[in-house]
Amino acid sequence: MKHLRYLNKYFYKYKWRIIPGIIFVVISNIFAVIPAQVIGYAFDLITENIQVYTLFNGFNRQEIIYDIFSKTLLFFGTLVISLYILRGLFLFLMRQTIILMSRHIEFDMKNDIYQHYQRLSLGFYRRNNTGDLMARATEDVNRVRMYVGPAIMYTINTFVLSLLIITSMFNVNAKLAIFCLLPLPLLVVIIYYVNTLIFKKSGRIQERLSDLSSFVQERFSGIRIIKSYVREDHTRDTFKIQSNEYKEDSMSLVKVSALFYPTMLLLIGMSTILTIYVGGIQVINGSITAGNIAEFIIYITQLTFPVTMLGWVTSLIQRAAASQERINEFLHIAPDIQSGKQSEVELTGNIKFEHVNFTYPDTGIKALTDINFEIKSGEFVAIIGKTGSGKSTLANLIMRMYDVDNGKIKVDGYTLPELNLSNYRNQIGFVPQEVFLFSDSIKNNIAFGLDSVTDEAVYDAAKSASVYHNIMNFELRFETMLGERGITLSGGQKQRVSIARALIKSPKVLIFDDCLSAVDTKTEEEILQNLGKIMKDKTSILIAHRISTIKNADKIIVLDEGKIVEQGTHNELLKLGGRYTDLYNNQLLEEESNVF
Repeated sequence: MKHLRYLNKYFYKYKWRIIPGIIFVVISNIFAVIPAQVIGYAFDLITENIQVYTLFNGFNRQEIIYDIFSKTLLFFGTLVISLYILRGLFLFLMRQTIILMSRHIEFDMKNDIYQHYQRLSLGFYRRNNTGDLMARATEDVNRVRMYVGPAIMYTINTFVLSLLIITSMFNVNAKLAIFCLLPLPLLVVIIYYVNTLIFKKSGRIQERLSDLSSFVQERFSGIRIIKSYVREDHTRDTFKIQSNEYKEDSMSLVKVSALFYPTMLLLIGMSTILTIYVGGIQVINGSITAGNIAEFIIYITQLTFPVTMLGWVTSLIQRAAASQERINEFLHIAPDIQSGKQSEVELTGNIKFEHVNFTYPDTGIKALTDINFEIKSGEFVAIIGKTGSGKSTLANLIMRMYDVDNGKIKVDGYTLPELNLSNYRNQIGFVPQEVFLFSDSIKNNIAFGLDSVTDEAVYDAAKSASVYHNIMNFELRFETMLGERGITLSGGQKQRVSIARALIKSPKVLIFDDCLSAVDTKTEEEILQNLGKIMKDKTSILIAHRISTIKNADKIIVLDEGKIVEQGTHNELLKLGGRYTDLYNNQLLEEESNVF
């Protein structure tokens, strides 16, 4: 139960739902126990009336006794029905408080988990599968809800009802009560054993479900590749194997539950037999009445449901504990990136790297070594280098997706850890190398970075990104709905929509992470011309492979194996005759060979 202690804060928050709920449980069970006493009394009264009625056989008074008997029977019947109606009313109120509370807690938990996920750094998402994250926020939370709702409700109900029934039994006859309750110690041992099994099996089932969710999510995201390589059959077979493993673990848990419930019923049956046998002897001896036996049988019948529910509740609690342990595992992870306190800083765009070293924490790959450079406010700076040289790492560090191992990154004189993350990132326009568009309209994808925006601003951003005319050719234009990850658009169109999303913010700093690779040369020049107008007197950082893209930059930084090997303007670097010149000559040769 230690994992479920995390839920205490929610119970405290909704205490004015759970407290009335407990009161309603107690009242409803009082109205459940009283009818048994009424029926026991009525049973004795009926037995006596029948005997009296028989004695007056042949006398006129027999009709009077019959009338009294009928009215008494009607009275007791009406009384029992009324008590059960009252019990039903309080059961309704009990569910309206406790079950509704569980839904509120489920809502709060999902929001808390999602918000916590949002705060975690990029490295967390590199280490964990999307399917596993989703399973913990949905399936695991749903199992926890079953604990805070039905499990708690039935546990309280079982405890209160059992206490009332056992007290009533001892008030009637202590010896008979002891015999009725003899099977209970065996029940405790069985529950303890079953608890252990269910907890272990539940944890394993949730792990299997997470693996299955991750597999399905990944395969659906990559369905284009699967179809291109005709791997549908292989994917289906792999899914069948994983699904079968989940089924086997689930069936194993079902077998435990299937054995548990009949055992509960067997123990209840033994109690009933003992009640009739021992009670019958005491009726003969005159210790109790036949009505008391009827009362005891009703008590045992009433105990049947809560005792059998005990197995189900036990399963719910153990599965919830296993799920909450998985949820806590991520909730206890502190974000690697902590926001600073400087929240009102307005950027001018001066960026300085001082002896920066960085190694990716997940892979141990050293990406940058002793990086030193300065980007002055309003400059257009380009970063170039071969694949794996550390270009995108520089962009991620400027965005503070990661913190540096050594050295400092300063923006307008502040080190990045000093700045408030939200305020800082709100003033940066970032176009990542891997374009991601949401399953929403083109308009909403472009306006994603802003809370409110006019249609004109969306149109202007689309024009600046040279995608306006493409969008206008669609039937629904800017209201065109995109498929998952923007699958509706071509690669170049997706890149330009992503660029429009960054430009609409009018950022103080704009970072292009090799996002013009799928755009033709003419469109590229048009975008760069528009960029020159929009980002005038603002800092622009362009990461690219093509030298034609960056030759007009104020400064070009050449990276190789995580180190700066050259920096300067296009002409200055060509005069050096170094790595940049080699890249330039190689690209000229490629262009000439493509012409021929």
